[in-house]
Amino acid sequence: MDFAIEDRATGLAVIQHLQGRAVQAGVDLREPPPEPVGCCGRGCNGCVWEGWFSAVAYWRDEALFALDP
Repeated sequence: MDFAIEDRATGLAVIQHLQGRAVQAGVDLREPPPEPVGCCGRGCNGCVWEGWFSAVAYWRDEALFALDP
């Protein structure tokens, strides 16, 4: 599951999938990063969503490590 997270739907799907796996495996994961609330919608360079995508990818990698040590 090593792919770029480039949109909200993919990020949320990754979070949901890995949280489901964690519940089934009895593994506690840290909370995923919260969605940004300060986006202006103008596609700024360095948009808050870009930061969230990176944070979700980091969370994903940590979750995968916890689930598949």
